[in-house]
Amino acid sequence: MFEKELVETWRTYRFLTLITFFLILALMSPLVAKLTPTIIKLSLNDTLNLQLPQPTAFDSWKQFYKGITQLGILVTAILFAGTMSQELSKNTLVNLVTKGLPRWTIVLSKYFSLLLQWTVALSLSLFVTWGYTAYYFPAKITPTAVLAGFLPLLLFGIFLLALILFGSTLGQNNYGGLLIPLFITVILYLINLVKQLHNYNPLSLIGDNLAILQGTKPLSQLLPGMLVAIAASLFLLGGTVVLLNHRKI
Repeated sequence: MFEKELVETWRTYRFLTLITFFLILALMSPLVAKLTPTIIKLSLNDTLNLQLPQPTAFDSWKQFYKGITQLGILVTAILFAGTMSQELSKNTLVNLVTKGLPRWTIVLSKYFSLLLQWTVALSLSLFVTWGYTAYYFPAKITPTAVLAGFLPLLLFGIFLLALILFGSTLGQNNYGGLLIPLFITVILYLINLVKQLHNYNPLSLIGDNLAILQGTKPLSQLLPGMLVAIAASLFLLGGTVVLLNHRKI
């Protein structure tokens, strides 16, 4: 079942689309950081005689995290929104289930397929950004700091993909895989208004990456958010199995 998921995602170009988009973001991040002061000066024709600070490696990483946590996550949700709903609408799981394939196997195979794609695409984009940032902005940023800032984002995908798969199983079409994650995200943003709950909120995993990279916030402060994200992912996967068990295939 897992092999079937990998073959399908390759033939439908979902993985190729995801990895291409993430690599574009990775290539653009240091370039945008490098050219931003020049673009601003040209757009204003130097009429204000602005003294803009020189861009640094942190500006490049800021662009990277901004692009991934906004456009990257949106594209991921769009690509994977129909992971389960398309199978259910086309009745492509009937033969597998009638031959004795457990439904929880379907859920876990799909989830680990999505997780593998997310991990590969995100990791490649990290190393591309890392290399180009080091080329454009020679700076002493330790590998430990880079990986510490990256880890929460990687772990956020565990929660995000479980949420997308749950929404895709609950909904009757692809919109379920989009609207339900959107609804939960809005709730999490509202919870984030309570400062005492910030470090427990999974959204902190995509909001404090630059602060961790810069060393202004220790990674250990996000441990509650990581644990909540993992626990929520397990709950969502269990809920997905329950939903699929009650769905007519």
